[in-house]
Amino acid sequence: MSTVPTPEQPKKKRLTRRELERRRMLIRSGAAGAVAVTAALVGLYPVKAQVFDRLRPPGALPENDFLAACIKCGQCVQVCPVEAIKLGDGTEGYGLGVPYIDARGQACDFSCDAVQCVLACPTGALSHDISAKEEVFIGKARLARPSSCLAMKGLGFEGHARGQDFEGLLRYEEIDRWTPIKIADHPYDLELCDLCVRECPIEDAIYLEPLSGDDGDARHQPIITDKCVGCGTCEMICPTEPAAIVIDTEQSIERQKGAVS
Repeated sequence: MSTVPTPEQPKKKRLTRRELERRRMLIRSGAAGAVAVTAALVGLYPVKAQVFDRLRPPGALPENDFLAACIKCGQCVQVCPVEAIKLGDGTEGYGLGVPYIDARGQACDFSCDAVQCVLACPTGALSHDISAKEEVFIGKARLARPSSCLAMKGLGFEGHARGQDFEGLLRYEEIDRWTPIKIADHPYDLELCDLCVRECPIEDAIYLEPLSGDDGDARHQPIITDKCVGCGTCEMICPTEPAAIVIDTEQSIERQKGAVS
């Protein structure tokens, strides 16, 4: 019985050392590119997903323009007299090093009056068209927890607004127009709590309105007007925990508008 001979398999060509090295380089380059793209997407995600919804310093451009223009130099941080401006940490992706304000921890109380952070910004990320504190837009105050508000309950306040250990600073014009002091060093004794109105640096940005026409009803509601610039002083000084009044950011305001429409 005859058998059909099987064709010999072609021998695999052995790669030269140079070809092997070239192949390794291509593999390394591809892997490095994949890592870079992944890292970029990971860094971009917190910004696009608005994971970190931040109050920006006075004069900040609209969020996307601000992120594009800010070079993270930290000059605004250096000149802030109350150290209200912080820099984003490594968890914020492309937000790393981008300046922001945590109003509850330390508000912008405009102790500089001339908006020094705007003057210090070298790129215009903080608009150089701003020349007065009344012209800025950081956010907008909102009575987020009416049931916690002491004024809404008709109650006064006595003692330290945020406790004796609070490190926050505030400019008290009746004490020193230019030198902020610790809020913990300035106790209050108020028949009706009006701290948000009393310490607001923007005239007519917030006022108290009686809840009824009854002279015996001490309850009042904080009313925020269009003059509010969102500096955060009201949120910082609010003695309730958490604060009854908060500052909405540009992004959260836009989301609220979208939900209403």
